[in-house]
Amino acid sequence: MSEEMEKNEVLSDAEVSAGEETEAVEVGSINENAHWYVVHTYSGYENKVKANLEKTIENRHLQDQILEVRVPLQDVVEVKNGARKNVQRKMFPGYVLVNMDMNDETWYVVRNTRGVTGFVGPGSKPVPLTDAEIKPLGIKTDTVSVDFGVGDEIAVIAGVWKDTAGVVQRMDFGKQTATINVDLFGRETPVEISFAEVRRIDH
Repeated sequence: MSEEMEKNEVLSDAEVSAGEETEAVEVGSINENAHWYVVHTYSGYENKVKANLEKTIENRHLQDQILEVRVPLQDVVEVKNGARKNVQRKMFPGYVLVNMDMNDETWYVVRNTRGVTGFVGPGSKPVPLTDAEIKPLGIKTDTVSVDFGVGDEIAVIAGVWKDTAGVVQRMDFGKQTATINVDLFGRETPVEISFAEVRRIDH
C-alpha cells in the first residue's frame, strides 16, 4: 500500500467516525508555520511514541516548534456477555498526529523517535493535513496568540496562584500553559499557569 493511499485510508476512517463522539483537540499556538502531520508507528507503539517524543521535545526545548502530539481516541460501545460498556479506542491504530513546524531539526526528531516508521505522504515526503481533513478528527484549529515568552516576567491574575509574579521558564503551546518559579515553603518551585490566567508585566 502506498503512503498516499495510507493517508486516504486514515482520513476515510475518520469520516466514518465523524458522527461519533471524539476527543476534541484544542490547539494553542503562536507558530503560524505549524501544521498537523500523520506519523506512522509500529502497531501498539502509539502511546510510547507520544511519550518518547514529548520527552525529547522537552529535553531539546522544542515546545515552540513541535506543539502537540496526539493519539486520537473515540468513544465506542462494547457489548460483552449482554452488557453494554462505553470504552475508548484509538481512532487510527498505528498512527500518531503531530502538530509541528516542519524543518530539518523537527523532521529528524520525529523521524528518529523509537517506534516511528515514517511520515505519511508521497515518497515519504511529509504532507500536512488540510482543514477539510482535520475537521473529522475533532481538531480545533483556532489559534491563541500571547504577548509573552520565555524570559518575560508575568503576573498571575486568576486561579490558585493569583497575585503571584515570576519569569517564564518554559511554554507549552499544546496545553496552553506557562511555567514560572514560585516561592513555596522557602523553595523555588516550578508551577504551570494557564495562558488565560496571566498577563505580561511591562517595566
